[in-house]
Amino acid sequence: MEITWYGHSCFRLTERNFATVVTDPFDHKVVGYDALKLKAEIVTVSHEAPGHNNTDAVKGSTHALTGAGEFEIGSVFITAVQTGGGKKSKEKTRNTLYVFDYDGITVAHLGDLQEVPSQSEVEALGTVNVLLVPVGGGSSLNAAKAAEVVSLIEPNIVIPMHYATDDSKVKLEALSKFLKEMGLGKVESQPSLKITRSGLPQETKVVVLDYQKG
Repeated sequence: MEITWYGHSCFRLTERNFATVVTDPFDHKVVGYDALKLKAEIVTVSHEAPGHNNTDAVKGSTHALTGAGEFEIGSVFITAVQTGGGKKSKEKTRNTLYVFDYDGITVAHLGDLQEVPSQSEVEALGTVNVLLVPVGGGSSLNAAKAAEVVSLIEPNIVIPMHYATDDSKVKLEALSKFLKEMGLGKVESQPSLKITRSGLPQETKVVVLDYQKG
């Protein structure tokens, strides 16, 4: 399968003979980057904010997922887990995490997660091969908390999102803080990530993607 990043928290997941997913499409006037021109059958929204819920930017979508549940659409199994927003919660935002299972390769998108998830929330996600994690602070995890989440979930691959870039208008921290928390220096970025089950690394590996233009 292939994972492509369009900036902020927006990714496209594609695999031949499976439904295409776009996560957290944004309003470019609010967050920067190029206007999105994407097509997908499935759009997921982690929470109601213009940086994450611009479903109109995705053409051809037949399913817009905005909350918890279990779904099977176009051979993709999706588990959606809600965090935050409860009376006892410190989190102000109701946020939905999504795990996409593409024939045994699982990709988890943490949305605008603000606090390190509980053990039960982590268990609800199941085994995660690829973790799309916010690292730039703002309304979501900062670098230190993001590193803690990575160690809890223990994915094969980590792809950071939701951090400061040249085209981002949102006030966020730089990627370098997260890389430092992970004990890494500079990581060479790549245009997209193509993965197979047999190609998953044993040790957790951080992959930095270049954001693509719309």
